[in-house]
Amino acid sequence: MNELLLLMKSELVITVIIFGLLFIKVGKGMSNDRLLPIIQLSLLANLIIGFFFNTEGNLFGDMFYTSPLIAFEKNILNLGVYLIALLNTDWLKKTANLAEFFLLMLSALLGMFCLISSGNLLIFYLALELATIPIAALANFDLDKKSSSEGAMKMILSSAFSSGILLFGISLIYGVTGTISFNELPLLADGSTLYTLAFIFLFSAFAFKLSIVPFHFWTADVYEGSPIAVTSFLSVISKGAIAFILLTVLYKVFLPLQQVWYLLLMILAAATMLVGNLFAMRQQNMKRFLAFSSIAQVGFILVGVSNGTEMGISSVIYFVLIYLFSNLAAFGVIAVISENTHKENINDYKGLYQTNPFLSWILALALFSLAGVPPTAGFFGKLFLLTAGGAKANFGFMIFATLNMIVSLYYYLRVTRAIFMDKNEKPIATIKTSAPVKLAMIICAAGIVLVGLMGWIFDYIQTLH
Repeated sequence: MNELLLLMKSELVITVIIFGLLFIKVGKGMSNDRLLPIIQLSLLANLIIGFFFNTEGNLFGDMFYTSPLIAFEKNILNLGVYLIALLNTDWLKKTANLAEFFLLMLSALLGMFCLISSGNLLIFYLALELATIPIAALANFDLDKKSSSEGAMKMILSSAFSSGILLFGISLIYGVTGTISFNELPLLADGSTLYTLAFIFLFSAFAFKLSIVPFHFWTADVYEGSPIAVTSFLSVISKGAIAFILLTVLYKVFLPLQQVWYLLLMILAAATMLVGNLFAMRQQNMKRFLAFSSIAQVGFILVGVSNGTEMGISSVIYFVLIYLFSNLAAFGVIAVISENTHKENINDYKGLYQTNPFLSWILALALFSLAGVPPTAGFFGKLFLLTAGGAKANFGFMIFATLNMIVSLYYYLRVTRAIFMDKNEKPIATIKTSAPVKLAMIICAAGIVLVGLMGWIFDYIQTLH
């Protein structure tokens, strides 16, 4: 029992919070003004607990596995959920279904934790479904908006399609090897055409979840239609969790097929960066703009994943941490402006600095980090990803990736120019930012600046292997 409590600490704490919310909802209920601070404090406690008593071990016959590195990955997601709860305080206080919102979000987070710790393909699939179905409900949380329902429908259909492909791939793998255990599969991999085909089906499911081109078509519509809190969760937490489990699956389960998936990753990374950048240039809606921006960022993550060594693992985890601060800071500003003005187009942000300098600097810092401009952390994150990807001396591809970084500067600076340089006769009025939102923005800004300058963070991630 002690081993169970210790190894499943993260999952059990989230489960306790979920049941607490259920009891509150079933009971007399509670006003949002009282309930939201309780939820935020619970998420903070969950984040703090995540730093202690982390050990390595297996449960349930190797079906569940954890280690200090996996615990760190989970705590990155805990940090993201806590920041989302702070950044969207104004919207959450007004929503009629606050308890239900966090019940769905924490259920999805629980699924992601089980996904990261999965030790065989059955638990992997069940955890993926637990992480996906609540997000589809969250995407449709704005019941009054038609675009929200459309986005949720597209997500459900794409998720069902990817689940079908995943199950077919799993069935082929089991048919070839006779096992679904992550520990046994590398020993039984025969490198046959059928086994390679099964891997491609399995990887296709990852491609849907990560919005890798050409499996990205649902992303922009779902991001635009969902509430900004949900879009933030999809963009950062969901993608981070899938990136973490992708490392495990490629480096542990399908390591014998490294030559196959290295070539596949290079092709898809190039397509994903290029398409994400080209479409981001054309966007006027800020949520769609960040949707295609996130697609381009996934291309860089694939570059780091292609390394195939511990350097690749460290660079991807480090980049996800930086991406969390950068993207959540950007979405936090968009959430504040949208909640107060209902404006989400880039043209509406013209002259924002005249009336809202604090929000302007936070958004500019986030965009600079996403673009990889030094000395922000985003520069160091992409530097480590490219260094990891360049370990195989694929210099032509590294040049292509670097050129894509330069291209991305155009559309990030386009927004920055609108905020600081373009004139607007009727700029967005001065917005009063609440204390929790301001605190979260300051945390994100500090993360964007300090994570890159404090080299010991990357060194610490490397020591966790």
